Amino acid sequence: MKYLIAGLGNIGREYEYTRHNIGFRVLDALAEASNAVFMDKRYGFVTEIKIKGRTLILLKPSTYMNLSGNAVRYWLQQEKIPIENLLVVVDDLALPFGSLRLKGKGSDAGHNGLKNIQSVLGTQNYARLRFGIGNEFAKGAQIHYVLDNFSGEEEQALKNKLETSGEIIKSFCLAGIQNTMNQYNNK
Repeated sequence: MKYLIAGLGNIGREYEYTRHNIGFRVLDALAEASNAVFMDKRYGFVTEIKIKGRTLILLKPSTYMNLSGNAVRYWLQQEKIPIENLLVVVDDLALPFGSLRLKGKGSDAGHNGLKNIQSVLGTQNYARLRFGIGNEFAKGAQIHYVLDNFSGEEEQALKNKLETSGEIIKSFCLAGIQNTMNQYNNK
């Protein structure tokens, strides 16, 4: 059984440690824990890990955040993965820093990456793991905030949150979305 795990972010050194790139960082941590290495392929950086008979295709789109849907659609089709086996990892301003919420479907909540995926796939019915980045910014400073690096204190706390995100992803693939939501969304 195959799954596509798409972590959203922007390519380029200047974006590497920004809040908006938390999807990339979650996948980097998961790949590193499995000794997997990303390869530069069509529409993104891709690697594969295997967990208990399941194959997880990890995708970091190279299309930039606002065009993530093209990469997601391509890899779903390329690997013949049904949409119910898609999980998108994304930053979320509406959640406090470090909060993790798994959802089976939903609106884009103003997130341009999710908006594009929804537009390209023609549906909101795909799972997403929302990683809270907080909203400690002045009015009108949202873009600067999401494209800024995490604070030193936040960076210290990230290691555990990245590990937990990996556990959620594995549970999604092994135990299903409902069991995983029940286990992790109340923490």
